[in-house]
Amino acid sequence: MSRSTSAGPAAPPRPGTGAQAGGELAVQVRAARKTFERPVLDGVDLAIHAGEFVALLGASGSGKTTLLRILAGLEAADDGAVWVPPTRTVVFQEPRLVPSQKVWRNVVVGQRGGRGAREAARAALAEVGLAEWADAWPSTLSGGQAQRVALARALVREPRLLLLDEPFAALDALTRIRMRELIGEHCARHRPAVLLVTHDVDEAVVLADRAVVLTDGRISLDRPIGLPRPRAVGDPGFAQARRLLLEELGVHESRQAEGPIPGTTENGKPVDARETPGFTT
Repeated sequence: MSRSTSAGPAAPPRPGTGAQAGGELAVQVRAARKTFERPVLDGVDLAIHAGEFVALLGASGSGKTTLLRILAGLEAADDGAVWVPPTRTVVFQEPRLVPSQKVWRNVVVGQRGGRGAREAARAALAEVGLAEWADAWPSTLSGGQAQRVALARALVREPRLLLLDEPFAALDALTRIRMRELIGEHCARHRPAVLLVTHDVDEAVVLADRAVVLTDGRISLDRPIGLPRPRAVGDPGFAQARRLLLEELGVHESRQAEGPIPGTTENGKPVDARETPGFTT
């Protein structure tokens, strides 16, 4: 694990410590702060284990993308400490393909060339169902296909940390569902640590092992989803998990199910993760 930025004395994380003891830590953030015109991150603590999928939710301006950019090495925290693995990659909302390069070359852009580059690109494209498009030009791809190429570009690097910055936001509803399934299959197969930044609560419940909510630059909720996989919107418990996250985000729906939502008190108030055994912030 490499140390991205640090302020003050802090020891690197040890395997088996953090959000869910028992697995090796891939990411640890301690007391991270970042200020632009106003504080964007205000003492954020976050741990992600190898193979763990974490969804990061929050209103616009809550600090989600800033935290992701710090983990990606695109921004530096003003204060605090951040440890990340040396192999990490980002899938952005836009595919960011090079128009003048064929699809397979876009997959290995920035990588060492050589005899194996084309084969590696084809293997990654096969994983996302685009092997036959290796010699196509980006201009011939649909939006969903272009985003799958961006995912293949991430896969070929075999990252220990996969950062997803609202990668489905620009896609139509059906393509978005297919991309969710593809991401879920990839993560189950390769087991990287994943941080997904999203505004979509359903997306978080379908994909994530844990959901983290940022509110005004601080983590206000950090809890496991706790539903069996594969998941669908109509599954038992899905609506309750969805409602809890929506309420933490300030959106209140009428309740159809009886009894308190899991992770809440009897009066329905969301449990503060920082005050609950087993939760970390």
